[in-house]
Amino acid sequence: MRVYRFDHFGGLDGLQLHDEPVPSAQRGELLLRVRTVSLNYRDIAIPLGRYVRDSKTGLVPCSDAAAEVIEVGEGVDDYRPGDRVIGAFHPRWFGGPLPATANTESYGNGQDGWLAEYKVISRESVVKVPTALTDEQAATLPCAGVTAWNALGGRSPIRAGQTVLTLGSGGVSIFALQLAKILGARVISTTSTDEKAEILASLGADDVVNYRANPNWGEQVRELTNDRGADRVVEVGGPATINQSLRAVAADGEVSLIGFLSEDNPGVDYFLLKGTGATTRSITVGDRTHLQDLVRAVVATKLEPVIDEVYEFADARAAFDRLREGNHIGKLVVRVG
Repeated sequence: MRVYRFDHFGGLDGLQLHDEPVPSAQRGELLLRVRTVSLNYRDIAIPLGRYVRDSKTGLVPCSDAAAEVIEVGEGVDDYRPGDRVIGAFHPRWFGGPLPATANTESYGNGQDGWLAEYKVISRESVVKVPTALTDEQAATLPCAGVTAWNALGGRSPIRAGQTVLTLGSGGVSIFALQLAKILGARVISTTSTDEKAEILASLGADDVVNYRANPNWGEQVRELTNDRGADRVVEVGGPATINQSLRAVAADGEVSLIGFLSEDNPGVDYFLLKGTGATTRSITVGDRTHLQDLVRAVVATKLEPVIDEVYEFADARAAFDRLREGNHIGKLVVRVG
């Protein structure tokens, strides 16, 4: 089978194509033919040395995929050949607190990911894909979709009439925008260009703030909300945006800490953090139950994941290059088989 591995870090040149034997399913496992893979920022952060956790070289990248069951191992009675599935981002987080082993078990940095023609995986680490979803759509859900779902839910779920602030036009932010509108929330989005602002508005954003034109966009968000602020901030930027997010959040709101897109780290203003009266909650995607709930919600509401471009397996490196450029809207997908 053909499989991509990052043979070395320091750049994207380490992504190399290999020819390896097709694995076999053992007891409790499934042999899958991978059909589509979607990319997340972490897929370039790992080889570029920007990831927040330790990572091994030589692994297959990518955490998100849709696949077809080819063979079932002994004792498997809940899946059969021909079933379509997607893998949970955390293969052994089924509920409750995040397992202590989550980092060493994570795809792409702790164990082999999905950018291969075939993969063997535990039957507990996948969920079935409804016929209403295409392979391309399904592959976008495990990381970005679940993260957005978790950010809007959690201990204090977003309700109709509340305000959600999303940053940029990447996968998590677009999913958060779409899901927040389904929930009946008002959405304020930030972006850097008029072209992207039009796209965000077409997806349902009620207001769009240009953060390049207004570096103090947190104050503009407060103006748009009559100084109340946003009830939920889906914070994907990281250290370079957190202080503006804290200015934008409502006194009883929540900043969901998700991403680390920015490399600058000016530090967090402690007095600003304390003075917000808001909660900060760190999110590491979500568990298998979150994925199951999201799949049902996407199908029930007919939500269509936003896919910027689909690449063929032989052109996977081009997908990584585009992800690094950061000009995409929504998700980038690689069609494997």
